[in-house]
Amino acid sequence: MKILVLNCGSSSIKYKLFDMDRKEVIAQGGIEKIGLKDSFLKFTLPGGEKKVLEKDIPEHTVGVEFILNTLTSPEYGAIKSLDEINAVGHRMVHGGEKFSESVRLTPEVLAAFTACNDLAPLHNPANLKGVNAIAAILPNVPQIGVFDTAFHQTMPKHAYMYAVPYELYEKYGVRRYGFHGTSHRYVSQRICEFLGVQPEGKKIITCHIGNGGSITAIKDGKCMDTSMGLTPLEGLMMGTRSGDIDAGAVSFIMEKEGLDANGISNLLNKKSGVLGIFGESSDMRDLENAVAAGNPRGILAEQMYFYRIKKYIGAYAAALGGVDIIVFTGGVGENQASARWGACEGLEFMGVKLDAEKNNVRGEEMVISADDSKVKVVVIPTDEELMIASDTMDILKK
Repeated sequence: MKILVLNCGSSSIKYKLFDMDRKEVIAQGGIEKIGLKDSFLKFTLPGGEKKVLEKDIPEHTVGVEFILNTLTSPEYGAIKSLDEINAVGHRMVHGGEKFSESVRLTPEVLAAFTACNDLAPLHNPANLKGVNAIAAILPNVPQIGVFDTAFHQTMPKHAYMYAVPYELYEKYGVRRYGFHGTSHRYVSQRICEFLGVQPEGKKIITCHIGNGGSITAIKDGKCMDTSMGLTPLEGLMMGTRSGDIDAGAVSFIMEKEGLDANGISNLLNKKSGVLGIFGESSDMRDLENAVAAGNPRGILAEQMYFYRIKKYIGAYAAALGGVDIIVFTGGVGENQASARWGACEGLEFMGVKLDAEKNNVRGEEMVISADDSKVKVVVIPTDEELMIASDTMDILKK
């Protein structure tokens, strides 16, 4: 069975084509700058070589068609015919309270998903463009939606509610939803397989740390709390997002800077976080270099970044009544030893002890805690696309 996984952003489309019988990725790549004059498709050839094809891609249907043509091309193709694609799985960002699991995308499901657009105005419409593009080009191929918010639907009400007038929840759905759910679900399952334990009885904290980041508290395999909220802005300090901030500070900045709702949203989502403090870049590699060179604002940004991760780990250990396993994943979590060390340093009082040599790892599954650490600390590279492909296959088999 061959399953195409699509992740459509506002100006991009990422894809992976899986042969699920062999659990192998047989093609992968992505389109960038949709709607701009210098749009292109970048993909990986079977030998690992990267290839870039430039093309005018004004909108998503043209982009999806370009991807499909490339998948079947004599020169770069991984399949001979589009008939080999059995299904398409889509990353869908915000399912609100309507979706607690992956579903086949029917007109009724898509109408319910569209009703969540107010909660994710940048992401949901882009996801729908991918669905509509496949429907236009491959109308008979089943499509499955896998929701970023679904895994977090097991949170108890006292964890997901905000202390604002209850009518705002009833009228507009104002509550914590959480994101990166497909990643948190994947690594929380994979860590149990990797360590040879059952999720039942285990208290796990998963740290998806990248340009966007979130932390999730998991008990018996179910999400109990997560750091992102109504939107992906809440929680950790991120590449360009502020994370947690006093709502009073938000209104204060709006008044002083003369900002409207769009202006403050742009400031908090795109100009804050590491970029806002460091001032030069939102990339953690640039920040590491600046810290090594003694840049004062770089050092401050790194200290703030690590501190927020540590604080959430401690808070979720309290919420769970202890912790058995801490997992690091995401671009930073998988690859930056200093971030993992900084996030765990000082947590020895709760049984967390890293091994400096083991921690010197990039992108590999590895236990990085010391042998005498009471809490297992592990790096598990995430694979959201495989999770989407697996859900798609499971639904088709049902």
